[in-house]
Amino acid sequence: MKKKIALALVCPAVVLFMQCKTEPAPEAVAGTFYETELFRDVQLARMFPDSKTFVDMERDLPFQELEKRYLEQRQVPGFNLEDFVADHFVPLPAYHADFKSDPSRTMFDHISVMWDVLKREPLPASAGASSIPLAQEYIVPGGRFREIYYWDSYFTMLGLVADGQTDLAENMLANFGHLIDSIGFIPNGTRDYYLTRSQPPFFSLMVDLLAGQDPTVLDRYFPQLEKEYAYWMDGAGELDSWQAAGRAVRLDGDTLMNRYWDSGRTPRPESYREDLELASSLPTEAAKEALYANLRAAAASGWDFSSRWYAEEGSFATTQTTELLPVDLNALLFFMENLLSEGYRTRGQAAKADQMAERASRRQAVINNLLWDPVAGFYVDYDFKDRLAGREITLAGVFPLYFGMASPSQASAVRQRLMDDFLSPGGLVTTLKASGQQWDAPNGWAPLQWMAVGGLLRYGYTQEARQIMSRWVSLNQKVYRDTGKMLEKYNVRDTTLLSGGGEYPTQDGFGWSNGVAVGFRELLRSPEDAPMLPEN
Repeated sequence: MKKKIALALVCPAVVLFMQCKTEPAPEAVAGTFYETELFRDVQLARMFPDSKTFVDMERDLPFQELEKRYLEQRQVPGFNLEDFVADHFVPLPAYHADFKSDPSRTMFDHISVMWDVLKREPLPASAGASSIPLAQEYIVPGGRFREIYYWDSYFTMLGLVADGQTDLAENMLANFGHLIDSIGFIPNGTRDYYLTRSQPPFFSLMVDLLAGQDPTVLDRYFPQLEKEYAYWMDGAGELDSWQAAGRAVRLDGDTLMNRYWDSGRTPRPESYREDLELASSLPTEAAKEALYANLRAAAASGWDFSSRWYAEEGSFATTQTTELLPVDLNALLFFMENLLSEGYRTRGQAAKADQMAERASRRQAVINNLLWDPVAGFYVDYDFKDRLAGREITLAGVFPLYFGMASPSQASAVRQRLMDDFLSPGGLVTTLKASGQQWDAPNGWAPLQWMAVGGLLRYGYTQEARQIMSRWVSLNQKVYRDTGKMLEKYNVRDTTLLSGGGEYPTQDGFGWSNGVAVGFRELLRSPEDAPMLPEN
């Protein structure tokens, strides 16, 4: 940890989908408009390129009134659904639609320009919109993603800080702190249809990053850190051994772990048609609801989607996220627990500090035993229901190195697997399987390159880290020269081809690719220093 910090124990704010012990926040539209016949009929009519387009449009009337009008008017001969939607829904404005890349700029100059292209002004509340209001300016990822996303934003903020845009990074942190205070957690993204889930908890890393610029950041945001931790551990106190509730899982005794979770049991509104079609072959409504729950939990992981979650080889419809203890998630919570422990100790609250330190220690022990595959020489997810080691070897296995949790021998084994199996001409491939899902081979993703490089640097593997960074940045630059764009993901195995797979085309912009590229530029200049990596 970089500094010792004061904490204030605050009961988390709670909203829809959670039991509350404080005043509930205003009820969101989620679970209402998305259950109407109008919503279902529009999504199934294939009126738009994908399901997300419609849920992002703004309504001109309360959804109850729109549903009433729709049910009445569709009975009239000659009714046209497309005309009804055009009359009552407004698409999002096309921000910077006229922006053109300047081929005379270098990639890094382009990225510096793109911060303004991707920047959005504070967002007021709007009764007919799915967007969640934000009080400060912020950076969106780009392409179809015109709202902020939780874990994306950490990697975007790395680039902002490295590129001298610290004020904007601080505004983004303020938005996240406000979301925790007003909603009780940070949703997957700032749309009401994301209010059933969060994403990998990078808020503690955001605080740690900006505390390197201003030590008061740690004091100011520790109440929110406590609230986020309470969200992830909600319900843990009532669990018996080897039981789970929401995001919390209790193993033996006082050992607590976590899983990805979404409280919804219906198709995701932003992928409604796609989820219905995937579940259509399942025999019962219960089986369909179970699949929806697991698809939603996989979306909470940020890895939507990957063979990492498949219960059966090659079968997307067997996605089974909720039975796994994910290695990346639990490594992130290990860091949060240690941060909280130091803060309590600074306040003289020794009992609370010791409790958090013990939780972190128990979590580390589980990760280094149950989540370590000695045969594979790699960290994996763990099926706590069947008590089996994980199904897949993926780049999520680098997270324990990033946080210094691995022994030297474990780190050495991970390094060997990375360089032997994952390293490709353009960087590290996400998994070793080509399933057609976007979080599988042949794709590489900026945040996972960063976590892998940070983990290698922590254990002194500077040459290997430089090799990965150089290949990744070279691929970024090649694609930029060819297209004038920074992309969401990259084909690292065949650098002559663009990435693909998943539910939607590869997006450009792109926040976290920009951030990691700039961060790697700084680390390549001084990898031994690694100033942007968290300290344990």
